Amino acid sequence: MNYSTSNELAHFVFTDAVIGEIESTKAVFNVYMDNVTILPENSCNRDIRTMRANEFTLRILTPTLEEIMKEGFKKYNADGVLTETVDDVVVAPEEYKEIFEGMRGATIYSIENKDGRYIFSVDADDGCYVITVSGSADREEWDRFLVKEM
Repeated sequence: MNYSTSNELAHFVFTDAVIGEIESTKAVFNVYMDNVTILPENSCNRDIRTMRANEFTLRILTPTLEEIMKEGFKKYNADGVLTETVDDVVVAPEEYKEIFEGMRGATIYSIENKDGRYIFSVDADDGCYVITVSGSADREEWDRFLVKEM
């Protein structure tokens, strides 16, 4: 990769980024994605304007996949009457691989680092998920800057 930063998660915006693949093992947690926004504050951004990148890799170092939760929801009819309630569901570890495969092409709402816990909010075809991964650091890699269209 031509560009690489460490612990600069706050200098990117992941809203509307699209997941290509999630690679998760005991030693690795990588998210490959497109349409990541690079903010002017990013240490590699020499243009000092908002840019974007495709073929972007986010690595969580020394990862521990804590939880994948499929978010529940409430449905209301046109009169505002509650018609259905679906509770949050914690995904079993044996289902992680299948869930990650189903996230190809999914849209990211956000990725946040809260004291070494990386929280991914993802909108997949079969519902919305929150993935929590703890790690010692993050590393971002990409090949080139692209113009961010308004």
